[in-house]
Amino acid sequence: MSTYVYGITAASHPALPDGLNGVGEPPLPVRVLRAGDLAAVVSDAPENLRPKRRDLLAHQTVLGEIGAEGCVLPMRFGSVAPDDDAVTGVLTERAEHYAERLRALDNKVEYNVKASHVEEAVLHQVMADSPELRALAEANRQAGGGSYEQKLQLGEMVAAAVKAREAEDAAEIQRVLEPLAAAVEAGPESTGWLANVSFLVDRDEAARFLEAAEGIRESRSYLEVRVNGPLPPYSFVEPGPAKPAVPAAE
Repeated sequence: MSTYVYGITAASHPALPDGLNGVGEPPLPVRVLRAGDLAAVVSDAPENLRPKRRDLLAHQTVLGEIGAEGCVLPMRFGSVAPDDDAVTGVLTERAEHYAERLRALDNKVEYNVKASHVEEAVLHQVMADSPELRALAEANRQAGGGSYEQKLQLGEMVAAAVKAREAEDAAEIQRVLEPLAAAVEAGPESTGWLANVSFLVDRDEAARFLEAAEGIRESRSYLEVRVNGPLPPYSFVEPGPAKPAVPAAE
């Protein structure tokens, strides 16, 4: 039977709670595989695994239990190996990488920050900030709306101003939050978000980080800021010795 992997810890990690179950229906018991100084938290992999809500929550619950007792390198939902030997083989093969990640991520959590513009509010903001746009809009109004070319010109100028504001706001989020993080990882670009960034934050700095994010939201009422966390540090598992987590100032 194939093996489902939840995360990787140090072999010295405290024991799992009795009766901890993971994915599957019925839920499958969680166990630990050890190889040298490392361990993997696993269960048997259910057949035909799909990202159903029940199993997604089970995956998160197991990681939460592990993370409450110490550092864990979380695996994404659906991480399956052919068998237990394949898991211990990878632990042995990548021992240096995982040991470095455990040291770098100890006592740290991930916060994902996404930001977008409130459309009507940002239009009001760019108009308020630009005398040129206001003058052009007023000229069009006095001309009964303006010609097609005048309307097109105004629309293009407003769109350019909004685009520039997106870049400015994304840079501001980085400027304010990066000094409070041990490392930063840009998320994939997606429609609707002007920023999608994950921050690796020391648990002792979490309150300051959240306060700073709230400050951005309050200072820019046209900006919607969503903070998701604390999360297991998914975005920071892969960089190994060749690309360690470094202070943002570097």
